Amino acid sequence: METVNSEQINEINEYGKEIIELLQLETSPVAVALVPKGAEIPEGIPRIKGKMKHCEMVDHTRKTKEEFYAVLEDQACKGGAAAMGLGHMPPKLASGEFYYDKLKHFKTLEASKKTLERVPMLEAESTQATLYAPLESVTFVPDVIVIICSPKQMMLLTQAALYNEGGRIETEFAGKQSICSDAVAKPYLTGKMGITVGCTGSRTYTGIQESELTVGIPVKMLKDLVEGLRAIVGKAPAH
Repeated sequence: METVNSEQINEINEYGKEIIELLQLETSPVAVALVPKGAEIPEGIPRIKGKMKHCEMVDHTRKTKEEFYAVLEDQACKGGAAAMGLGHMPPKLASGEFYYDKLKHFKTLEASKKTLERVPMLEAESTQATLYAPLESVTFVPDVIVIICSPKQMMLLTQAALYNEGGRIETEFAGKQSICSDAVAKPYLTGKMGITVGCTGSRTYTGIQESELTVGIPVKMLKDLVEGLRAIVGKAPAH
């Protein structure tokens, strides 16, 4: 995560407001930052009360507009925490046993393990905390912006992302480790958008609707993305 700069924060807040207006979002884009081991957690941001899964924290933030941070002990899903570098992947998850034996999502243990081995993950214990806030009022510089939206809104985001330089959006997912790995770890590690369809956990434990998809956007893409949305959707009304 970057050092706080008030001018930069104000600009990010304005981008958040514009994204909501241009896409007509019913909930907020969620700013997520990963605090590296040894770095300081920004002052004034409260720690979450009680445990939640990362996907629940994102869903909670987009609806309540609350800003908070969480450490490993606050993360109810250790697989999600591991994807973001907060801890180690639980052995039964890393081995593929959980998805093969318990969820019956794979024909063989090998197929399950092969899928889990390709999940984008930060180095274990490289992150000491995760920060969450609605983009339009965030007080820190995020690493990734997570937007949960309709397929049409996702189409507009895709078109906006390609507005300046063209090309194609390349994304990959497996219906596993969705909001943590696909929407946060992958954009953080690659600097590219991570579009994802959700996973069993995120669609079971949150209020994410069947009709909603999720995208993680690296903060460095934010300015160009909003420029693209202005051009494709139409300029947002003045605040």
